[in-house]
Amino acid sequence: MMDHTNCTWTHTFLLAGFTTTRTFRPLAFLGTLCIYLLTLAENLFIIILVKTDSGLSTPMYFFISVLSFLELWYVSTTVPTLLHTLLHGHSPIPSAACFLQLYVFHSLGMTECYLLGIMALDRYLAICRPLHYHALMSRQVQLWLAGATWVAGFSAALVPAGLTASLPFCLKDVAHYFCDLAPLMRLACVDTSWHARVYISVIGMINTCNLALILGLYGGIVKAVLKLPSAASRAKAFSTCSSHIIVVTLFFGSAFIVYVGPAEIQAEGRDKLIALVYTFLTPFLNPIIYTLRNKEVKEAVKRVTQRIRAVLNRL
Repeated sequence: MMDHTNCTWTHTFLLAGFTTTRTFRPLAFLGTLCIYLLTLAENLFIIILVKTDSGLSTPMYFFISVLSFLELWYVSTTVPTLLHTLLHGHSPIPSAACFLQLYVFHSLGMTECYLLGIMALDRYLAICRPLHYHALMSRQVQLWLAGATWVAGFSAALVPAGLTASLPFCLKDVAHYFCDLAPLMRLACVDTSWHARVYISVIGMINTCNLALILGLYGGIVKAVLKLPSAASRAKAFSTCSSHIIVVTLFFGSAFIVYVGPAEIQAEGRDKLIALVYTFLTPFLNPIIYTLRNKEVKEAVKRVTQRIRAVLNRL
């Protein structure tokens, strides 16, 4: 713990980013930029496709489009500072912008956590309550559930972000490529053990409750699917859930390691590498995971392509 009376309050932080050589830095920047642009294009494509094709006007694809919309903002919250640190090394960021990035990042992360739970509920109702599915998951209910995830996420993030912003900071070198909880707490002039317990309680409770909900719903899905008479119907039911299970594993696995895992991970700097999974790779992989083996999406792409060609031919 540092002496509070001898500290100098800082108004600007320095993001350290990743340590790279001069020759590797441009390659890392270009590679990251390409994946970022592809991520934006993929998620925009999903949103437009769901909006324009009537064959995808189901609750499942509505929630996938909401997830894609969230991913656009989620990846854009951290990647610009990642790109800047890759290109220029240590990058200054005003404290107000740093705390705003911290709040928005965790708001979107918690929103995604809730949204993945809602998507599991949607699959449960579709498979276990097929006769009542469309009544239970009406358009009004879909909009209400989607809105509730955003309100819950942005409300929950006020606690960790507000507590962190209220800390007195004596140091300014953030050992990360964006403003996150643990790297900022290490710069404080005071003991932050109480703050750390609050963060773990809030983030851990939200993640654990949503993960428990998802596991419980999938337990019900497995029981219902195993009762189906034919192997083909069981395979079809499981295929609609496999993509979601992969996304849940990537998101929750990496988030738990960083925010609830052992302190050695953060002390050794491995938290930056693991953070890349849920801040950068997951938004890039989600559209691929949801569409790669999806026949409905492939058919929708064909229909939209044919319509575009028909319009172009008339010009």
